[in-house]
Amino acid sequence: MSTRSRSGGGGFVGAVRADIQRLHGAWMEIVFPRQRGRGHSVMGKWKPETLPQKIGYHGWSVLGILGLFALYPLTVIGLGTRYYAAKLDSTRTRLGIVGVTGVALLGWGLLTLAWGAMSYMEQVAIPIDSVLAVAAASGVATVSTALAATTSKVGGRGTTVGLAYPFAMTALFLPPVVAALVTPSLHPYVLDPSYDFAVWVLDNVLFVGGVSEYLRSNFTLEGAAYAAMWVGISFPLGWFLGGVVTLANLVRPSE
Repeated sequence: MSTRSRSGGGGFVGAVRADIQRLHGAWMEIVFPRQRGRGHSVMGKWKPETLPQKIGYHGWSVLGILGLFALYPLTVIGLGTRYYAAKLDSTRTRLGIVGVTGVALLGWGLLTLAWGAMSYMEQVAIPIDSVLAVAAASGVATVSTALAATTSKVGGRGTTVGLAYPFAMTALFLPPVVAALVTPSLHPYVLDPSYDFAVWVLDNVLFVGGVSEYLRSNFTLEGAAYAAMWVGISFPLGWFLGGVVTLANLVRPSE
């Protein structure tokens, strides 16, 4: 028997259909027994018999179909995130936590030394603040990388989603912010867009419940507040990415 006929059409359309069937089956199995992957089971798929069961069954099914319009795009994001996370995890497995931390320290350390050496060259006049900025960014990136590698190795899926992904986002976002805080020439490229993004979030996301007014009244976005803002963004974004990867694992379990 060809794999095309068993997969329901094969190719992209067949893969999407299979994904949607798995998601919908998982949704139905929250309330009803024997729903997900029961097509070839000896017991078969449970089906409603009485009228109340049929009403509840089909009503729950319609809710699941509506939810798929939101869930499946998230599944696609999760599949892409899982692919690149697997590449990074493979590197971490080969090198180990100490190795990953050492590579990050070596790379950022060499960049700091190179930046500092250039500041002493007569042809390139680089302010000492720029050298300090790169050094500070190096420390932030190295610590965040070490924490991400450690938390992804220790514990299970909950630790990976709750800590490893946020620390990885911190390692990505925080170094340029730290560098920009002590390097005025970087302000238009890092801090100004950060300010515009914060204004947009306050006006369009955090306006519910007076959160926007509270933040504007009690905090000023300047100095270290930029770093705190991006740390605050790193954690929910990391949780989101970890969540969609978990969803992707539900739809297409990794081998």
